[in-house]
Amino acid sequence: MSNIHHEPVHAGEFLLSEGQGNISREAISIAAGPALVAGQVLGLVTATGDFAPYNPEAEDGSENAACILFASVGESDVQRRGRAVVRLAEVSEGLLTGLDLDAEKVLATRFIIVR
Repeated sequence: MSNIHHEPVHAGEFLLSEGQGNISREAISIAAGPALVAGQVLGLVTATGDFAPYNPEAEDGSENAACILFASVGESDVQRRGRAVVRLAEVSEGLLTGLDLDAEKVLATRFIIVR
């Protein structure tokens, strides 16, 4: 019997490069919900100002990609704090969750380049 373990994406592992110092990252509020892994593409929920997983089918603001979650967060029934890459970075496409072509284009306007 084999014991295969799958290691999740580590904090910031998806980053290829970022701006000097802390210019690429910001503290954010994440909407209550399921656990999210580092590299999750996030959208901004207009009504609350919280970030939630990018969902192109939504109509609450989260249908517009806004940033990428820097480190994983656990499931929660209340708003959570987190850090996100919001500008000036190159990221690895294979380590992102929820990315599609539309999200990639919007992230590029924030100078987050998918490689």
